[in-house]
Amino acid sequence: MKAKVRNGQLILFDDASADAALLSLLGGFDGHALHVQVRSGVCVVLEDLGPCAEACREPINITLGADRRYVAISNLYPTPFILDGEPYASVEGFWQSLKCTALSRRREIAAMSGSQAKRSASKGAQAATFDYLGQTIRTGTHDHWALMESACIAKFAQDARARRALLATGDRPLTHEVRGDSKTIPGVIMAAIWMRIRKRISAELAG
Repeated sequence: MKAKVRNGQLILFDDASADAALLSLLGGFDGHALHVQVRSGVCVVLEDLGPCAEACREPINITLGADRRYVAISNLYPTPFILDGEPYASVEGFWQSLKCTALSRRREIAAMSGSQAKRSASKGAQAATFDYLGQTIRTGTHDHWALMESACIAKFAQDARARRALLATGDRPLTHEVRGDSKTIPGVIMAAIWMRIRKRISAELAG
């Protein structure tokens, strides 16, 4: 076997005297991050740190088109839950329903998920304030975001699929980068909500 260093990479390649067993063993680490330890100048240890994405804590962008392991985290995904005595088919259904003043229309949108929920409310600009359980909330403020966090807490507490998906992200950073970021709840706020809930659930499971 021959070896050479190029562009920061240690490259091992076979030749007429190649050790097929060694190549096969190294092939098992394909796509993994390795920690190299040189011991006493005569021994090199390659420690497997796991798949690169996880070992390097690469961000996971949560959208309806995310990896199927994580897609249930998306607000648009159908994950029924109850909040303040009202049933919702998805977090998106909850969020869009807040744009409506009539209770009957709110409940109609609350039963939706996916793109149907996203398109359901008025196409115009959302009112500067809205009412929720007798309180007047200013749109796009901390109080508005707190409602979103309450809905997400309920969702992950009540839907096992969504909870498993959230925990499957480990401690990797989450993002919510979509075409045309929301003006009422920017992606960075949404991602922060998911990560806070993940941390809370993980702590509860740890006892």
